[in-house]
Amino acid sequence: MNFTTIKYEKSGGVAVLTLNRPERVNAINRTMLGEIQAALDAVEADAEVRVLVVTGAGSAFSSGFDLKEQMEARPQGVAIWRKILRDDFDPVARFWSLSKPTIAAVRGACLASGCELALCCDITIAAEDAVFGEPELKFGAGIVVMMLPWITGPKQAKEIIFNGLDNVGAREALRLGIVNRVVPNGSDLEAAMAMARHIAVIDPNLVQQTKQAINRAYRIMGMDEALEAALDIDLAIEGEGSPDKREFMDVARRDGLRAALAWRDARFAGNRRK
Repeated sequence: MNFTTIKYEKSGGVAVLTLNRPERVNAINRTMLGEIQAALDAVEADAEVRVLVVTGAGSAFSSGFDLKEQMEARPQGVAIWRKILRDDFDPVARFWSLSKPTIAAVRGACLASGCELALCCDITIAAEDAVFGEPELKFGAGIVVMMLPWITGPKQAKEIIFNGLDNVGAREALRLGIVNRVVPNGSDLEAAMAMARHIAVIDPNLVQQTKQAINRAYRIMGMDEALEAALDIDLAIEGEGSPDKREFMDVARRDGLRAALAWRDARFAGNRRK
């Protein structure tokens, strides 16, 4: 398979999917979403693949959805946003529902939809320099895959999401249950591969059936319906468009994305979280 925004490789019973836009901090654009779906189709269809590892090229996992692409496309209205958000949601959430185990190897920035992708993986291993967060509300956007409360609990999720935190360090993420373990910088992929190779030795039917059993408990609790309901709320948010989001995008189009991020952060300068 030939991809332009990801890499897909196999090593024994382990497949590795690398988000490969390091010049854009692995921002997830329309092309990458389609290529992720194609790679996950390949994982499901390939009996030789027993475990999937996902990582990011360069110094980060992913900064989230590509705001520059959205800024240039100027989507407006519920009808357009319904397709956009469905295309955003399905590839990210699929790491949770994939029949085979998924392991995220995270270094550097792991924010917004990038964070949601790591949350949807069955296991997440973080380097010491990994930083997690959901900054969407700070610039008037909604959460596409509302996975965080299912991982941390509602109080922790509300603190992170309401404050738009983008600075949750690896050790704090471990305490909150966002990651399984923290490893030295530069060893996250190595640690993930070692775990994947260990799991790959086990009878794959046993592993897949056990994953299904664990996930079924969350389905019984209503997770699938809750995620879809949250996506409907995000559709209402994006379809109508909040004043904060419009102003953020106006600044970005006029002065560039860095200026828009500076505008966003300056709004909170006198109210720093402690």
